[in-house]
Amino acid sequence: MDRDPTAHADLHSHLVPGVDDGARTIEDTLDAVRRLTRDGVRKILTTPHLDGSLTLDADRLCARLDEVSVAFDRAAQAVGEAFPDVEFRRGHEVMLDVPDVDFSDPRIRLGGTRFILIEWPRLHIPPGTAQVLQRIVGEGYVPIVAHPGRYAGIDLNVAASWRAAGAYFQVNYGSIEGRYGAEARTFAFRLLRRGWVDYFSSDFHARPERAIYKREVWRRLTDLGGGDALDYLCMTNPGRVFRGEAPLPVPPLAAERGFWRRLKELLDTGSG
Repeated sequence: MDRDPTAHADLHSHLVPGVDDGARTIEDTLDAVRRLTRDGVRKILTTPHLDGSLTLDADRLCARLDEVSVAFDRAAQAVGEAFPDVEFRRGHEVMLDVPDVDFSDPRIRLGGTRFILIEWPRLHIPPGTAQVLQRIVGEGYVPIVAHPGRYAGIDLNVAASWRAAGAYFQVNYGSIEGRYGAEARTFAFRLLRRGWVDYFSSDFHARPERAIYKREVWRRLTDLGGGDALDYLCMTNPGRVFRGEAPLPVPPLAAERGFWRRLKELLDTGSG
């Protein structure tokens, strides 16, 4: 049940303990949820890694999904007891290491909806990505490309082809703050400038030494006049995924006089 349509939501994290490179223990999970709630998040769709090729082997897929289900159920019980106001669901971040992934098991998808969080292997863009996305859409699913600015060789033409194929984009807070380097940060702002980012999320791996960057991004984009966009990116559109609804168009960052100068000043003086 959608408890609060105005709540901040996060669609990409690794909080299921012991199943990937994210949380190791229930304590890690609870600490991560505590940190996300301090940043205002009340809806979490956590997304353990899943190799798409596993979906072509029924036995291996069943074993992997059962493993995650057991760990998630334990985590969800603990989260529910410690944070009763948090809606905690599960999906997967699916690596498209093969082009013909089978998304029919609802546990693979975000909260059992039509939405799927996908990434390309090893942060490289294989040939024919637009065609792969078109096939996924043709099968009735809705692909969300995780952290598009982090892929080697990405440019606006590639991004445009993905959007034309029916994909939406999820950008990490860390990309805005420069965690993944200047190129990923610059590309994230180029997408925002065009209104091509549909969701912000943490991609948080439940490590105490890692930052979430949500507060920093909120302050940074507010200073740049992006408050309206933030409402869509952090609340409205992520919340719509919980209900299985397509995102609403996000207002582009304003191109007022001096915008890029102000942006450069903020980036140069910020933590990124």
